[in-house]
Amino acid sequence: MNYLVVPFVAKITHKDTSATVAEQLQVLIDKHTSDGWEFVRLENVETHVAPDNGCFGIGAKPGVNTIYKMAVFKI
Repeated sequence: MNYLVVPFVAKITHKDTSATVAEQLQVLIDKHTSDGWEFVRLENVETHVAPDNGCFGIGAKPGVNTIYKMAVFKI
């Protein structure tokens, strides 16, 4: 069995609703299922972005944890 994992980032404005997010996810699913992939689920992938010490401490940024949504497909 082969898997395909692609990022899913919904792009919305303050005027949009959850329906906009659902439409964007549907477009992503439709795109890959038309190529023969079967949608499995959305997964959260958490990662740590390393801190940036800046130059001599100027502009330093702390490390942060962030979560990405990944759409998983199988064939």
